[in-house]
Amino acid sequence: MGKITAICVSERRGTQKHFVETARFVTEFGIDGDAHAGDWHRQVSFIGQAEVDEFKARGAKVTAGAFGENIVAEGFHFKDLPIGTRLRSGQVFFEVTQIGKECHNHCAIYQQLGDCIMPREGVFARVLHGGEIKVGDELELAEKIPLDAAIITVSDRGFHGLRDEDLSGNKCAELLESAGYEIFQRATLPDVKKLIVDKLTELSDAGVGLILTTGGTGFSIRDVTPEATLEVCTRMAPGIAEAMRAESLKMTGRAMLSRAVTGICKRTLIVNLPGSPKAVAECLNVVLPQLQHGIEILRGETGNC
Repeated sequence: MGKITAICVSERRGTQKHFVETARFVTEFGIDGDAHAGDWHRQVSFIGQAEVDEFKARGAKVTAGAFGENIVAEGFHFKDLPIGTRLRSGQVFFEVTQIGKECHNHCAIYQQLGDCIMPREGVFARVLHGGEIKVGDELELAEKIPLDAAIITVSDRGFHGLRDEDLSGNKCAELLESAGYEIFQRATLPDVKKLIVDKLTELSDAGVGLILTTGGTGFSIRDVTPEATLEVCTRMAPGIAEAMRAESLKMTGRAMLSRAVTGICKRTLIVNLPGSPKAVAECLNVVLPQLQHGIEILRGETGNC
């Protein structure tokens, strides 16, 4: 167990990082607003407070961010952590991907003092689950990310308060909680594609394991949930939607009219469900027992069968 003593960012590459009190970490990206974040394995850098203090004791006058680090923390000698080690601070989970680095263009600290500790003492990691971290938060070793899920009810009537209760969203929550999921967030949106896309993106950036949408999967001109889902997903998982339709066809031939899709955005699985609580139960009961395994594969916590 350790504690975060500094968080540092730089808005442009080639400039020294500067201290910030809080930062938002985005799944499979890094720190929102940091120039070194991106779709690669070195999304966030760490260095130990003890190593920084030792360097200062040699007479170096350095401030937070001088070594190009994103996070300084006490209680860890980071270079001793094996690649693949997971760290957690609040809702944010990291996975160590690289120990040290080779410096081709020496930083300002090296130019001034002829030495820099980042290449030999720093480590790099990717963000597995996003969230906000502030200076003073605890940092600890971690294993599995807790199962979490979000529910988006897509309904013009629900959004405008013309329904007394969100029965479909409630059924989703009931079944998820029974299966051991923590409800990360619930939202009710109108049948507006951009708003659905924005919410799916926000939740995927946070690294929520499972997003269930309910409603907006039919033939109405206002039904755009599948199109919004297709816009954010980078890979599709059609077997889940096919299984739900096959089960629903046992109840009614109109199940073939469902346009629901299922796909993956970053480390999040997105599943479209129908708009009625009865149909939600029918569909979820057939697929929910299998979804945990898929989420664990997405999070690198288990292998393919």
